[in-house]
Amino acid sequence: MEGILERYQRYSFEEKAVLDPNIGDQANWGDEYGRLKSKLDALQKTQRQLLGEQLDSMTIKELQQLEQQLDSSLKHIRSRKNHLMFHSISELQKKEKSLTDQNGALQKVMEAEKEKNNALMNAHFREQQNGASTSAPSPSPSTVPDSMPILSIGPCQLRGTGGGSEPEPSPAQVNSCKLPPWMLRSVIYR
Repeated sequence: MEGILERYQRYSFEEKAVLDPNIGDQANWGDEYGRLKSKLDALQKTQRQLLGEQLDSMTIKELQQLEQQLDSSLKHIRSRKNHLMFHSISELQKKEKSLTDQNGALQKVMEAEKEKNNALMNAHFREQQNGASTSAPSPSPSTVPDSMPILSIGPCQLRGTGGGSEPEPSPAQVNSCKLPPWMLRSVIYR
C-alpha cells in the first residue's frame, strides 16, 4: 500500500510540474529582470558613448579606452574592406583574362573566315577571268584591293569604287542580281 501511495504522490507531483512549470521560476523572474535591465542600460550607455554622446561624465582613462576601442574597430573595418576589395579585384582580373581569351579566339575565327572568304573571292575571280570575254581586260587578283572585292552573281557584275572610272551601280542593277538585302549594303557601301 505504501508503494502505491508513493507512486501516486510522485506522479501527481510530476503532473503539477508539467502542467505549471513556471511556479518555481516566478521567484527568479524579478532577479532576472533586474539583471537584464541593468545590462540593457549599460549597453545603451556604451552605444551612446561610441556615437560621441554623453562624453562629459567620462574620465580621461575611460576616454582613452574608448579611443583604443574605436581605433581597433576601425582597423578591423579597414582590413575587412581591403580584403573585400582585393577579392573583388582578383575576380575582375579573372573575368578580364577570360574575356581577353574569348576575344582572341573570336579574332582567330574572324581571321579564318576572312581568309576563307578571300580565297573564295580569288577563286571566283579567276573563274570569272577565265570565262570572261576578251573585250574587257580584267585586273589581276593582286591589283584588286582587299577592301573592294569584285562580286559577280549571274550576268550582273558589281565592283567597289576604289578611285576607278566605273560608275556606282544603280539600285536597279543591284536588284537584278537578286542579292539579299544584307549583302547589298556591304557591296554598295564599300
